[in-house]
Amino acid sequence: MNRFLLVVCFLFISATTFGQQFSQYNTGTLFDSFENPAQTNFIPDSSRYVSFNFFVPNFGTNLFVKGNGQVALKSRTFVGRYVNNNLTIGKNNFSRVNADANTYFLMLRIFNNLDGDQEMGFSIQTRGEGTGLFSDETLLLSSRPSAFKSVTTAGDPLIYKDVLNNSYRYQAYHQISFAYREKFSKKFSFGFKLSALLGIQYQRLNINQSTLQVDDILNAATLGLQGDYRISYTPGKFTGHDLLPSFRNPGASISVGTRLQTRDNFIIQANLKDLGFIHWGGKSTESHFNNLANPDSVLDLYGSKLEDRLYATTRNIVHSRDIEKGFTTPTNAKFELSANKSYWLDNEMRYRYSPTLIVQKELFYDDYTIALSNPFQYKNFTGTIVTSYNNYKIFTAGLQFMVKNPNTEFFIGSDRLLQSVSFAGAAAGSVNQIQKTGAYSGADFFMGFSLKFGHVIEHPLNSSIIPLGERPGLIKRLWNSIWGIDNGD
Repeated sequence: MNRFLLVVCFLFISATTFGQQFSQYNTGTLFDSFENPAQTNFIPDSSRYVSFNFFVPNFGTNLFVKGNGQVALKSRTFVGRYVNNNLTIGKNNFSRVNADANTYFLMLRIFNNLDGDQEMGFSIQTRGEGTGLFSDETLLLSSRPSAFKSVTTAGDPLIYKDVLNNSYRYQAYHQISFAYREKFSKKFSFGFKLSALLGIQYQRLNINQSTLQVDDILNAATLGLQGDYRISYTPGKFTGHDLLPSFRNPGASISVGTRLQTRDNFIIQANLKDLGFIHWGGKSTESHFNNLANPDSVLDLYGSKLEDRLYATTRNIVHSRDIEKGFTTPTNAKFELSANKSYWLDNEMRYRYSPTLIVQKELFYDDYTIALSNPFQYKNFTGTIVTSYNNYKIFTAGLQFMVKNPNTEFFIGSDRLLQSVSFAGAAAGSVNQIQKTGAYSGADFFMGFSLKFGHVIEHPLNSSIIPLGERPGLIKRLWNSIWGIDNGD
């Protein structure tokens, strides 16, 4: 990494690829069943009993950039120079960057027993989650330091306070999971996913106080920063080998889900997702830095490669109090509540509309989102319009196309369709798309595939083979033993 702190936000975006897609709710796909543990992936008397993605990644990408720095960040990232539209000084304006990741490399799910519709599954995935908050002044300093005055109107040295108060955090990890789902009754299902986590990378920076003074005569600036920093690896020594799973940074998480069908055929789901932790050890370091009383200098302020010099000075400040120390961080756990109901739009039952309303709240952060997924199904084809709104006043609209029958599924889409098209244009170097601004800039893309194989799941009355008897599921047997009910063994 050889750029000033503001560039970090796009560096970690490029390394991550979003978790749950709202348009997947109540689709019954293999992806849906692992993300929402009480959801089934099988249809008795129609589906085969083993579902597998055959190592075809089921993945998604999701990011957004909000604030005055949209154009500056896109232009710097995609064409290598800053366009400083709308950047301000002294108005406490920030640009927010959010990115999340979820890629399933392996998903295997088996229908185990008709008594309780028991299912169990295994998955291997890689996740990333990150957010950053960057001041307008940080972007201006890296690109146009002449925007900062060196003296007041009275001729005294001018010191800008708290204009470099930036923060960011991100972490990436592998996740190996066992999932189990069981239907307690015709109306209620329960499921869970237990995961071992293998940390890849973690970094967090908080600058709580800062000072900046520009000296036009000396062609220099001084930086004073106070804050804290954590990193799970030695900077400059992270290699491709470190991306491989290892036990250097162990952790664990759990997801729990319930699914209830009411008398009037509403489907209510409650999901607690990815509640867990990672312990970062080994090469981890922590720093509490403060050079406000003795600021560091950046020379040749108006020369070329200013970003490199700013980064070098900032890095020296941030790492000035490094100590080798392990630490533990939480995963970005979420609670989701959803309600769904299906409607047939014709008498022949060929066209179905099945809207789902979802409310999502992050447990350890302030973020919350409300989403509405609107799937329209005709035979094996489904088109979904999905909209959402979050606490950052960001409204999104997207589309999903899915082909699904009892044994095959493929889906592709974007929850931020127009923004994704614009972002792709910016990435291709389109000046118009780079300079385009709105409430936010962003991108989202997801795709998935799986097949089922093996014999067809059949009820005893429809069976083509002689049934040997079924036992209640694991959770149901435990429940029956507590209450003294015969398990039928």
